Amino acid sequence: MKRNKKMGLFTKPSTLVLAAFFATLPVFSATIENTSFAPDVTVNGKRLTLRGVSLLRHLVFIKAYTGAFYLAAGEPAAEALGDVERRLVLHYFHAIPAREFADATTQMIEKNVSPDQYRQLMPHIREMNGLYRDVKPGDRYIATFIPGTGTQLSLNDQLLGTVANSDFAAAFFSIWIGDHPIDKGFRDDLLNGSRLPSEQE
Repeated sequence: MKRNKKMGLFTKPSTLVLAAFFATLPVFSATIENTSFAPDVTVNGKRLTLRGVSLLRHLVFIKAYTGAFYLAAGEPAAEALGDVERRLVLHYFHAIPAREFADATTQMIEKNVSPDQYRQLMPHIREMNGLYRDVKPGDRYIATFIPGTGTQLSLNDQLLGTVANSDFAAAFFSIWIGDHPIDKGFRDDLLNGSRLPSEQE
């Protein structure tokens, strides 16, 4: 399946930017395109397990980034955008300026919400866009949602800030795992774990 969408936390068309696992199933760490992801993480005192990994490509041939998605074991994939702890880790292969992340965030959220929701969320979108920093190859952005706290954005484990509002969190994570994601194959890999058995260490 082709991965030729946007880069950044996503990708951008003209530039280098931008079914669930249940508790009874084994949990695998994963290595994909020589990037490794832990089998589980702790968020808000809760253990989240690696739900899936994937690779996003730009213009078919260019590797944009790898991603890993974490959710509590047994949590249905259909609830991944609900009021539950979750984490997305994105590992980048190219240098990308902060402004490209901001542009892509704004555009992709607009695609995933109604016009009224988009207007209501704009202050939170601007707040998130102000957190972005330039990335270089090998950097990782980590987006974590904590119910009652908000969406935390970290770069290489350094917390950049937190954006409150659960509606914003759902819209933000929809960029990758919503109805209109950056790439449907990437979304399905993250939610359904189809690549984990063959990529396990």
